Formats: sequence, C-alpha cells, structure tokens
Amino acid sequence: MTIQFGGLATGLDTGSIVEQLMALERRPVTLLEKDKTWLNSRLTAFTELDTKMKSFADTIKTLGDADTLLQRSVKQSSGDFLSATVSSNAQAGASFQVEVVSLAQVQKSVSAGVASRTDTGFGTGTMTLTVGGVSHSIEIAAGDNSLEGIMQAINNGDLGVSAAIINDGSTTPYRLVLTGEDVGNAFTLDSTGLSGGTSTLNIGVPIQTAARAHIRVDTIDIYSDSNTLSEAIPGVTLDLLQSKEGSTTTLNISVDKTSIKSTIEAFAKGYNEVMNFITSQSAINGSEGGVLGGDSGINAIKRRLQSLLTQPLANSGVFTTLSELGFETQKDGSLVVNDKKLSAAVDSNLDSIVSLLAGEGGNKGIATQFQDYLESMTSSTTGMLKTKKDSINSNVRRIDNRIDSMEMRLEKRQKMLEAQFGAMESLVSGLNAQSSYLTQQMTMISNMMSGGN
Repeated sequence: MTIQFGGLATGLDTGSIVEQLMALERRPVTLLEKDKTWLNSRLTAFTELDTKMKSFADTIKTLGDADTLLQRSVKQSSGDFLSATVSSNAQAGASFQVEVVSLAQVQKSVSAGVASRTDTGFGTGTMTLTVGGVSHSIEIAAGDNSLEGIMQAINNGDLGVSAAIINDGSTTPYRLVLTGEDVGNAFTLDSTGLSGGTSTLNIGVPIQTAARAHIRVDTIDIYSDSNTLSEAIPGVTLDLLQSKEGSTTTLNISVDKTSIKSTIEAFAKGYNEVMNFITSQSAINGSEGGVLGGDSGINAIKRRLQSLLTQPLANSGVFTTLSELGFETQKDGSLVVNDKKLSAAVDSNLDSIVSLLAGEGGNKGIATQFQDYLESMTSSTTGMLKTKKDSINSNVRRIDNRIDSMEMRLEKRQKMLEAQFGAMESLVSGLNAQSSYLTQQMTMISNMMSGGN
C-alpha cells in the first residue's frame, strides 16, 4: 500500500482537501442511501401491518361461523369418574346423567418365574397363541428357547398380543407378561407343544381380563372399546377416569356466553391494533410525515375498515350495526366495548348477534366481511404486502445499481485528484529546489563581489 505525505512541498493539507472534495461529490450517493433506508423502513412497516391484519383475521374467525360462535360449555356435578368436553353441536340446555359401570381394559397374563431371561431351558417346537378365537402357530427353535427368545418370537409375530419381561425381585424373578392390544379380544397361549426343556412357561389365569367400557346415559347401556366416547352424547366427548356402579355424574350443557363476549371484545382489540399502527406509521408529531404517510394503499385500507365497521347490515335479527352491540368509537378512532350493552345483547338476543356477525341465508355478516377483506389484503400472492414488497425491492435494486456505478466513478475521480495534487507537489518541489539553487548562487556571487573589494 502506497503511503502519501501530502503538502510536504506546498504546505497544504492536500489529503484533507481531496477528502472534502470527494465528500461533495459523494452527496448524490448519500442521498440514494437515504432513499434506500427509507424504502426498507417502509417495507418493515408494511410487513408489520400485514402481520397485524393476519392476527386480526384469525381473531374474528369464530365470529364469522355461526356454529363456533355459539360455543357451548358443560358443568359437571363431579370430576371423579369422567371428564366431559363439548363442541358447538352439543344441545344447549340439555342435562344428562352418566354412570361409569366399568372401564375398558385389555387382558394381561403372567408366566411363572425363572432364574434367567437368557438361559435356553425351555423346549423347542410350536406354541399356539389364540387371539379372539383365531389360532396362530409360533415356532421356537433351538437357541431361541429362552424367556427372551420366546418374548421376541411373540412380538415378531404381530398377532395382537405384546410380550415383555419383568423382574419381581424373587429368587426366580424373570416373568413373561402378555398384554392384549384390543379390549374386545381375549387370548390364550398354549406352550404344551414345546418339548425337551427343563423349564415350563406356565401361563396362568389372566391377572386382568379383557373388557369393553360400559356406561349408562340416562339408564341407557352403552359400550365402547375405548375409554374415550365421542358418540354416547351428541356433541359431547367423555373421557372415563374410574368406574363406580351406582354413582352418577350430572352434565348440564349451556351456551358459553362468557366466551362469546370475550370473542366479540377481541374484535375491538384486533381492530384497534391495526388502526393504531396505521396512524402511528402515517404521522410524525401529528403531521403526514411518517414512513407510511401519504400512501394511497394504506389510506384505502383504513377507509375500508372504517366503512365495514359502521355500515348497517340488513338481516332478520334485531341488530343491524355493531354499535347496537356496545361498540363505541372514541375521538382517536379507537373502539371500546360497552360491557353492559354487550351483556344485555348476549343474554336476550343471541340469535340476532349471530345473524349480524356471521350472516344468514347465504348473506355474509359483518365479521365475515371483515375476514374476507383482511384475507384478501394479506394474501401471499395478491395481497398488499406482496405488491409493496415487489415494488420496493425493485426500487432498492435500481438504487444499488446506481450506487455501484457512482462508486466506480468516484473511485476514479479520487485517484485522479490524488494524482493531480501529487503532480502539483512534485512541481512545487522542483521549483523550490530551483529557487534554493538560485539563491545559493546569488549568495556565492555576492560573497565573491564583496571579497574582491
């Protein structure tokens, strides 16, 4: 790298002069970089707005669906024997008496204990495993006639029974445990076909028999292969916990008005987040100087949301506007929900709320219209962000190309200035040398003349 010492001949700070001249010539590049920063800030704002609109659309999704809007809740008299959950298909106002007679369980059988899990003390030949009345042959060859080998042979057969070995801590601790995979299938294992061994498998009476779940709903007997029943009561899923014949659990199903109110109130929150963000990004100190200020697309979104919020909707219910549900617009444009007014509407005219928000007879409700608009604006292929991103990225690429071109020109310009100032320094240095020489000669001549006198 060449080290330059400017101003040695002229006394001028030529390095600083070149730097200041280049700073002036770089002003167009600086302006382009500011434009690029502004464009990227706009893209960040558009991306955040897209996220907030998607969140708003997700929040009001249930408001646009009559079935999910009319959420149900269930109250149990006891949680000891079962746990109940409800869907919107459950019958509001209904009551059921549920008795858990017995739980579903699979068969379990255990063999006699042996001293080793790997010793080949059992005979060889054929065992017969009968599952659900169907017999299966299991061949036990020499080398596989240990407790572990028999376990592997049963599991490899994939016959509806799994085998495992436990250690009970006794002097002959290793025991084979057979477990059925289906509650409706009993099984037996006949090992009399094994011969030539010193140990006997000896599978005894099942320690747990296979049985289906048995409940009574309003005295009606219902059976299931699982401890989770989803069709015993329409719209209700029962998870059985323990059985006790004669003990009943009362289930009372009702419309979940608290959840409905929360969902409606969440609408106002989602709307405020979108509108507040647009306002904050469009203005600086109350003027249209924000990063999104003056953007026609953003202004169109704001006007459309405001229009959807206030437009009346004709329907068969008693409500035609959101204001009748307690929605109130503040001076700053934000929404608040009058809890007293909303509670009264939910308590007395729930069907009318559904008609207003979700629609009826093929006509879309207000929430549905909001959701459709938000989804169109946040579409990954045709939405607001996709259009803005394409435009901004195109402009940023054009700016980058212009900056690259300018940087190349500026690099050449700087080298030229440095060369010109270097040449000037060389010229002045040469003139200084000549001046020194002439001065020296004049001094010598003057001395000579003085000496001659």
